[in-house]
Amino acid sequence: MTTASASVSWRRYFWWNTDHKVIGVQYIVTSFLFFILGGALAMLVRSELATPATDLLDGSTFNQVMTNHGTLMIFLWILPVLAGFGNYLIPLMIGARDMAFPRLNALSYWIIPPAGLLMIASFFAGGAEAGWTAYVPLSIGGPPGQTLWALSVMLLGISGIFGAINFLTTVIMMRAPGLTFWRLPLFVWGMIATSLLILTATPVLTSGLIMVALDRVVGTHFFTVTSGGDPVLWQNLFWFYSHPAVYIMILPGMGVISEILPVFSRKPLFGYNFIAWSSVAIAILGFSVWAHHMFQVGSSLGVNTFFAAASMVIAVPTGVKIFNWIATLWGGAVELRSPMLFAVGFIAMFIIGGLSGVMLASVPVNWQVHDTYFVVAHLHYVLFGGSVFALFAAFYYWLPKMTGWQLQRGWGRLHFWLMFVGFNVAFLPMHFSGLLGMPRRVYTYAAGQGWDFWNLLSTIGAFLIAVSILVFMVNFVISARKKEPAYNDPWGGATLEWTTTSPPPAHNFDEIPQVHGRDPLWEMERAGAAHTNGERAHA
Repeated sequence: MTTASASVSWRRYFWWNTDHKVIGVQYIVTSFLFFILGGALAMLVRSELATPATDLLDGSTFNQVMTNHGTLMIFLWILPVLAGFGNYLIPLMIGARDMAFPRLNALSYWIIPPAGLLMIASFFAGGAEAGWTAYVPLSIGGPPGQTLWALSVMLLGISGIFGAINFLTTVIMMRAPGLTFWRLPLFVWGMIATSLLILTATPVLTSGLIMVALDRVVGTHFFTVTSGGDPVLWQNLFWFYSHPAVYIMILPGMGVISEILPVFSRKPLFGYNFIAWSSVAIAILGFSVWAHHMFQVGSSLGVNTFFAAASMVIAVPTGVKIFNWIATLWGGAVELRSPMLFAVGFIAMFIIGGLSGVMLASVPVNWQVHDTYFVVAHLHYVLFGGSVFALFAAFYYWLPKMTGWQLQRGWGRLHFWLMFVGFNVAFLPMHFSGLLGMPRRVYTYAAGQGWDFWNLLSTIGAFLIAVSILVFMVNFVISARKKEPAYNDPWGGATLEWTTTSPPPAHNFDEIPQVHGRDPLWEMERAGAAHTNGERAHA
């Protein structure tokens, strides 16, 4: 590649471009930058809580840092980076040339940078101090930063809706010949379920944010008790979106795991239909559990009983996935490459998060530990242990396809073990501090209550996680310099993206592939056709 062509190749990532692969990379890189920022804010939080004394942050600054940490991690890291992988992979996985609406696809990305800048600007406009849940009356008072925060989240919701429309239309209308719905890769199934959740739930949050903005700017009283408003209305609107949002963040990760486990077990996935249907079941049941966040608001016994039962029932389709994943591993020729390590780590951490979730579905238990660090531990085992471990599995698995070169295996293993140990050192102790009564959203606490040791341990673990992310970045830089070729199919994969070059050409496929089974490349192997063109990857 000449210097001029290389310059053009790089420039396309900084301007408007309708190639789904370019847009996917834009999503991934942009969201990773926000991840670094959100992680830096987490380090400030943990540094402040390492000891009982006020060391770094006063109460107001702590609330602003906590608000932006939670919001950045959810709305500007996990959700956009999953959209990035969806953008890059779905057309390749279904044998399509591009997304159904390329311009809408580009617009959905270009909404994100200004929305992220609005989020950051809120910090310099007095700050948003109401937490990522933005509970009223905190969110309808305070400085202008809270208004900028609300506008930012609204814009991010619009971006998500545009992306969901594109994903669904692409999968429905642009599949390769022979690729029926019951032959789709399970990552695609995860994105289908996620897109349906986004289209259904996001408008509810947006309407709530509009009401918050009107209360702040125009002087309406949707949530002001003294003027006839109802603060519980916000909780219903927020959690009607935000509990399904947990599955918006988890279902694509589950799809990633369902793609990786068969490849590194060298056997087909056990119970494909059950896993696909369980994604649909989770998406549907996700709308029946939101009020388990609100057991304390004074709802009737019947209402609390319904939401407690629904919260336990939704564990069933999740359990179906876990048992099918274990059955896939059972008896397989398991290779613990970097993607597989993160996939197995995902399963282990998500099981712990799921068990504490079932505990929180019990009304008496929930009453005791609500708004304590037990809930913080549960949230992070589900979202970090779930989404982030799955995301790094995806990075190690598909970056060779995106870049054409391999990541280093030794650095990948080091990254996994530092993150795995650091994660458990950071968040497992929060269960104990929470059971001992430590409330969330506090920046200082009295010594001698049994919380000191657990908080110090959590801070050590958080810094280990930070080191693990640094290791990943070092791995990326070293690998980019070495550029050891990854070839078309470095892992012996089963799905269509591995039939094209690494990285893929602008048109994806020279000929639209014909699909004859759920694992088309393995079907080709059984038919005696070669589909790889090189060695297995080292990572």
